Amino acid sequence: MSRKNEIYDVSAELAREFGEIGTKEREEATAKAWEEYNAQILLDARKNARLTQAELANRIGADKGYISRIERGLTVPTVSTLYRIASAMGLTVELRPI
Repeated sequence: MSRKNEIYDVSAELAREFGEIGTKEREEATAKAWEEYNAQILLDARKNARLTQAELANRIGADKGYISRIERGLTVPTVSTLYRIASAMGLTVELRPI
């Protein structure tokens, strides 16, 4: 039988891998996924602004290693630092209702 015709239960796979919704394990995995997602957004924005990590770091008064840790999802910047990073790249942060 061909696998292309099988129905894949993503919810069951997520539960197996990260625990059921509402469990501590699932909440931690979700938080980590958001951190990695946001890190990728910042990395892409920096590249689109044609800045090196060192240039961005210099603009916000940090070191290159700090920018690297943010972009790898190892460090989550404070809100004020996020605003400084966005401004240094010529961007704004918008908060709006979903």
